[in-house]
Amino acid sequence: MRMLRLLLPVLLIAAVLCPAQEPVPLPKPQMEGGMPLMQALKARQSGREFTPEKLSPQALSNLLWAAFGVNRPDSGKRTAPSASNRLEIDIYVTTADGAYVFDAKSHSLQVVTKEDLRGQTGKQPFVATAPVNLVYVADFAKMGKGTDENKVFYSAADTGFIAQNVYLFCASEGLATVVRGMIDREALTKALKLRPEQRAILAQTVGYTKK
Repeated sequence: MRMLRLLLPVLLIAAVLCPAQEPVPLPKPQMEGGMPLMQALKARQSGREFTPEKLSPQALSNLLWAAFGVNRPDSGKRTAPSASNRLEIDIYVTTADGAYVFDAKSHSLQVVTKEDLRGQTGKQPFVATAPVNLVYVADFAKMGKGTDENKVFYSAADTGFIAQNVYLFCASEGLATVVRGMIDREALTKALKLRPEQRAILAQTVGYTKK
């Protein structure tokens, strides 16, 4: 008890200096319309030229729901599969306004930092000015006691499912996107404040294409 009394003023000061950031709510995703699947598959491609124009909150909401949102509320299951439904992939969203983690259950963004980290999400020049860079992060702590080899394998496969959802959404909406493996994982670990059990797998840039 004496130790708690000594620590309490320190904890109160820390709370004042570093207040918890309120989550950023996203608009309700629009789950109707869009391009027919076969047309989206035909239009799917990688693009590396982006305008700096921001995505609207509604477009970002729709993008994240398509990527890995809850499509079966009764069970909480998602638009992309994951091994044994462990849901080990978190989507970090970097924009000019900051970096966030997508919370699919509440369909909101949890604030990581208000710094613009876009330039740290890849080694190509366009990442610093494109409106959105997604970083797919595997949380091995959610994957049980399997081997590291299996965790790497399944988390990479699950990331691929999500990235393809993003590709098809972008094809349907006339957005440009490219998935990227050229990332500095050590730098991203520090910038995104990842735990030792978390690992950045891939990044994906999304935005409006240059005409």
